[in-house]
Amino acid sequence: MSHGPSAPARPHSPHAHHEPYAPVFTPGSARKAELDTIIARYPEKRAALLPGLWMIQQERGWISEEAMTEIAQQLDLTAAYVKGVVSFYTMYHQHPVGQHFIQVCTTSPCLCAGADDVVKAFLEHTGCKELGLTSPDGKFTVIEVECLGACGFATPVQINDDYVESVTPGKVPGILSSLK
Repeated sequence: MSHGPSAPARPHSPHAHHEPYAPVFTPGSARKAELDTIIARYPEKRAALLPGLWMIQQERGWISEEAMTEIAQQLDLTAAYVKGVVSFYTMYHQHPVGQHFIQVCTTSPCLCAGADDVVKAFLEHTGCKELGLTSPDGKFTVIEVECLGACGFATPVQINDDYVESVTPGKVPGILSSLK
């Protein structure tokens, strides 16, 4: 399942926040042309905010304060308005995450099906010491989510834009080895 404009996954450095910010929507760039096309679809520029944020996240792996300012300028919004939107939606990362962002559903039906053990298996096999931290190699970040909308296939896991259903602790090593 995809939640935004498709683009190849880019490796995310857990140290990306220490690098100088390079704008995503530079004049003449493909991303600027893509944003302009989206803006033209709507009567108000701000309607392009969610897809614009998604493009930044695809390029950078997360949405920094500088990125919020950049998209705000592109859409004639305030950085505070953009920050409010970014902080409202859990799909936007406000800090660097691993190349593979793993979300494990831990709502009630999934907990009854063993979601806690699935979380523990992901933490153990990825090297992430706790939820929300990125593994030392920068490849994985594991979090819990309230619901992935696949209660009939407990425990569902979302890895980046892909869903894996009926995950058990025993399936975790195979899932991780299949990731590039």
